[in-house]
Amino acid sequence: MSSSDQQEPQAVRPLEVLYCQICTFPPEYCEFGSSLTRCKEWLQGAHSQLFDKYYSDEALQSKIGTLSLEAQAKLEKDSAKKEAKAEAKADAALKKKMASQVSIKRIERNKRKHVTAIHGLEAFDIELKKAAKFLAQKFATGASVTKNAQGQDEIVVQGDVSDDVLELIEGGAGPLKGVPADNVVIIEEKKKKAVE
Repeated sequence: MSSSDQQEPQAVRPLEVLYCQICTFPPEYCEFGSSLTRCKEWLQGAHSQLFDKYYSDEALQSKIGTLSLEAQAKLEKDSAKKEAKAEAKADAALKKKMASQVSIKRIERNKRKHVTAIHGLEAFDIELKKAAKFLAQKFATGASVTKNAQGQDEIVVQGDVSDDVLELIEGGAGPLKGVPADNVVIIEEKKKKAVE
């Protein structure tokens, strides 16, 4: 048997799948997401042939030709309602985030010892454990995530580092990126003196 009789197996190329940059679904499934209008705009700009394939008048007519007029109207209404709901949810989340406040509290423990408590970072999607580790390394001191008197998580850093923490947040250092400086406030908390 000669070598020409044996055929080498053909390498099978992997299938390349395009994903929508808006909803992350493949374009043919964008209609099941909550941002179809924006998906269609992206697809039309980035891949006009695919847009024509899925959303041209002919494609839409062949898709909905089998649906009754009532079903078509309901489908369009449901799609618009789903999109509006998703946008309202995103707006509400953004408003909540922008209304949130990060407090940096300087707490006097005894005569010359202080700790700095940072509360409210989680509203800006900051991982508290990573931030605590970052601050501990930055200031070469202890830092941990604990619950405050209200039962909410906060980072407690040993020492008076409130001004330094403010600078790090304003500079967007390490895991502290994404907190608007206007949303940060420094609070001074003195130890109450015992009544004699």
